[in-house]
Amino acid sequence: MPDSPIMHEQIRKAVCRANMQLPAHNLVIYSWGNVSAIDREAGVVAIKPSGVEYDSLTPEKIVLLDLDGNIIDGDFNPSSDTPTHLELYRSFKNIGAVCHTHAPAATAWAQACREIPCFGTTHADFYYGPVPTTEPMMENAIKNDYELNTGKAIVQRFADLDPAEVPAVLVANHGPFTWGQDAAKAVESMVVLEQTAKMAIDTITINPQQGPINKALLDKHYLRKHGKNAYYGQK
Repeated sequence: MPDSPIMHEQIRKAVCRANMQLPAHNLVIYSWGNVSAIDREAGVVAIKPSGVEYDSLTPEKIVLLDLDGNIIDGDFNPSSDTPTHLELYRSFKNIGAVCHTHAPAATAWAQACREIPCFGTTHADFYYGPVPTTEPMMENAIKNDYELNTGKAIVQRFADLDPAEVPAVLVANHGPFTWGQDAAKAVESMVVLEQTAKMAIDTITINPQQGPINKALLDKHYLRKHGKNAYYGQK
């Protein structure tokens, strides 16, 4: 594995900057969240250190690991959620970063063990269908390699789903994870997830019988941004 100080500096800065966005967007309190990113070519994962609050976080404190969880560089323990992040990197080959928080609205859906339905076009602009929820974990999976098994539960839930089309999941009784092509995109997905979770709660409060968006409108809004013939935005 190449040892590039420049790469190390760049990925540490990107991950530190992304983690700092979590409190800026009111997604976390104290140290309740983490962002990681991976350099696939170098085989390096950078992740927030465990229990370090955001106002004291610096790029130098970001921990570097390999995909087996071995620390390459860093003076701190990595996030306790590291095995979950690593399992997602090993299984979702096209993602470049992972974000985990306990954002209130998304976590409320996770604690209720309910997926977030796609009620409208705001949701459809980003997620191609409902945001799924994992199955509740069994006692043995909780007691043994809990964080690794959390990752496996996510991967199992996506057995018939495309992680690129729905870059988010709710871990039952726990909270949300999101991902993206880089650390900034993983955080963006978390920001969008929290907003859609809030709107979904408001929607069923106003109309408890509201059903999901129809397929034609879902396709139109998602594919105009993400499909091969997408026309949203600037070229």
